[in-house]
Amino acid sequence: MEKVQGLQVYKFGGASVKDAAAILNLRKIVGSHSGPLVIVVSAMGKTTNALEEIFDLAYHGKDYADALNRVEDFHRNTAASLAAGAGPYMMDDINEGFRDAFDALEAQLAVVSTLKDYDEQYDQVVSYGELLASEFVAHVLNDLRHTRWLDCRSLLRTNESWREAQVDWQATEENLRDKVLPCFQQVRTIVTQGFIGGTADGRTTTLGREGSDYTAAILAYCLRAESVTIWKDVAGLLNADPKIFPDTVRYPEISYRETIEMAYYGASVIHPKTLKPLADRNIPLRVKSFLDPAAEGTLIHDCQHPALAPAFIRKTDQVLLSFASKDFSFISEENMAVIFAGLAQAKLKINVMQNSAISFSVCVDYSERRVHQLLDLLRAQFTLHYNTGLTLFTIKNYDAASIARLTAGKRLLLEQRTRHTFQFVCQD
Repeated sequence: MEKVQGLQVYKFGGASVKDAAAILNLRKIVGSHSGPLVIVVSAMGKTTNALEEIFDLAYHGKDYADALNRVEDFHRNTAASLAAGAGPYMMDDINEGFRDAFDALEAQLAVVSTLKDYDEQYDQVVSYGELLASEFVAHVLNDLRHTRWLDCRSLLRTNESWREAQVDWQATEENLRDKVLPCFQQVRTIVTQGFIGGTADGRTTTLGREGSDYTAAILAYCLRAESVTIWKDVAGLLNADPKIFPDTVRYPEISYRETIEMAYYGASVIHPKTLKPLADRNIPLRVKSFLDPAAEGTLIHDCQHPALAPAFIRKTDQVLLSFASKDFSFISEENMAVIFAGLAQAKLKINVMQNSAISFSVCVDYSERRVHQLLDLLRAQFTLHYNTGLTLFTIKNYDAASIARLTAGKRLLLEQRTRHTFQFVCQD
């Protein structure tokens, strides 16, 4: 596949496009870059959360008008502020795209209560946050750098695994070769959406919450990009969330492998699937602050480095599920195969697991609907117990002091230690 020399991929998340001021700041960042760019945009601020609420109301036949009006007013006000900040000539173009998107969203919401597949309909509705935000960004950039908006649903081909779609890499690469590369003969910037893709028959899919990082990596891999930069509201990749832990440490550089493990355990800066396609093509990933674009940030690449400061990772809203054999027989490989199959069918991902002679326990992200689906699948074969409202802590590259610091005063329900990682589940 041919490539565009010097192509970079920039990903801007919800915080970096949360309002008109943030989008105009994005414009300044992009304006300082002279080479070809693909820009991947998330939904604005908490729009995805709002659309999830609206969808759930609509699906269950409840009144969602007020919630939808709040989302519409927010985007309309943002459009007006952008026109004031970047030129009123944009207003007609922004309003046209804005109105078309909301008309389509309202039509989709009107029928979801008549359709059965919750996850499929979720994807059709929640995707509108990215579509709206990317329209705004494309219009704001167009006078600065000749820009083209592309619909990622026609580029990123996936299967029908709703809410966690799997990428068809060959079809996606062919789409990008045929639809994106020719654009760079006429423009210097492509704006598209993170998080969303499309099936072969044109239905919208999503890649999982916070999946825009993964979108950036997919596009970089398929387009042979020079690098990827993720713009965040923090100084780079930190050893902990600064909103929760004081005295955080920034990693100036870190290896793909170390970052993949942190992301797997729940580090919030990088989506877990992001690193593999970049590592496969040795494409460096930079994490930089949109609040201080000149700052160094973090470089993630193929490197060796000395021992790192312990990383503290916290995942809330966890559930601890325990499965015991009803006849007091040992938990065998056959029993575990049944449990794993049930977890896969309910789309519950294991965050930590542990077994004893007659029981097997897993900690997963809590979803009431999915947990009860799992219980319905397995209660005939196992005695089941579960605790909700829990927190999972992980310490990567732990030492005695870091374990003592994090476990002090907490009631641990489960703990597990390997050479480099210590994990425990506790009550909030």
